[in-house]
Amino acid sequence: MSPSPAGSSVPKGRARRNFAGSRPVMGDVARLAGVSKQTVSRVLNEHPSVRPETREAVTAAMRTLGYRPSRSARSLASGRTRMLGVISFDAARYGPASILTAINTAAQEAGYLVSSIALDTADHDTVAEAVDRLSAEGADGVIAIAPQAWVGRALADTRLDTPLVVLETGPEADTLMVTGDSRTGARLATEHLLGLGHATVWHIAGPTGWSSADQRRDSWQACLREHGAEIPEPLVGDWSADSGYDLGRALAGRPDVTAVFASNDQMALGLLHALHESGRSVPGEVSVVGYDDIPEAAHLLPPLTTVRTDFAEIGTRSLRLLLDRIDGHEGPPRVESLVPVELVVRRSTGQCRRGRAE
Repeated sequence: MSPSPAGSSVPKGRARRNFAGSRPVMGDVARLAGVSKQTVSRVLNEHPSVRPETREAVTAAMRTLGYRPSRSARSLASGRTRMLGVISFDAARYGPASILTAINTAAQEAGYLVSSIALDTADHDTVAEAVDRLSAEGADGVIAIAPQAWVGRALADTRLDTPLVVLETGPEADTLMVTGDSRTGARLATEHLLGLGHATVWHIAGPTGWSSADQRRDSWQACLREHGAEIPEPLVGDWSADSGYDLGRALAGRPDVTAVFASNDQMALGLLHALHESGRSVPGEVSVVGYDDIPEAAHLLPPLTTVRTDFAEIGTRSLRLLLDRIDGHEGPPRVESLVPVELVVRRSTGQCRRGRAE
């Protein structure tokens, strides 16, 4: 009769050796639990046909022996590598970095490893090489943080054979896409400033061709048009505080500028610097709204009114969608999941003292 698994003890952090002196293998677990190796494999792969008492006997045997299944063995048994691929662009920025952290956390909780490829350039050949590498590694699925529309098209051309989720922008068909609701966010920012009595709202936009920047700019323009306000020419930055500062110096010299919406918080930070340096008080003379709600936004002088994007939810939701497809749950060929945003009002915005008549 096999010894009871519950009656054995193993020093913490060490695996019990079998009689041959090697580390325990699946056959050792099967013998101790009194089951077949096939049953052990089914337990490891969470097969629904295994009875609860059998599952408990196998897991108790694994604990007793200190058995840890190799990833390669589980892959052979399940046909999966339990590895996901992530392709990211401009990964040093707050948004992509936060999304990547959330993906890694959620993947670990789901029992997956993540292989990340950060691309400095996003030309077609570079995207294809990244996809080829992840395919060679046997990724069960891929998440691509694709901020520019043509990157999504490049991904479509690679003919990836595993499920794909694209963040921000994707191909026109057969794509799962998750993104923050940039259009609503820009409208919230613009209407907030108009509601404070500002005759119009100037805009420091993100780089042309980036989906979030284009959507925020288009929504800002549409909102001004609907309210019958003048639409100033947008000033185009590159997401950096330096570009916000440079563009802010030009705005600071214009007395007719009383409200500015910046497409991200870093550019808003540069704008605040330029306004302060020029002697323009915020919000006394100029109100400023940013976008993203970076951790430092609440500690700027003055604290920054901004649109909060839940980057953790974007990362977690993208992983859930990917795992659903990996598990064979069919859905519409194209799913666009918009993550809600919210306006966080702080002290960088206030009533326009010049009035709307000017």
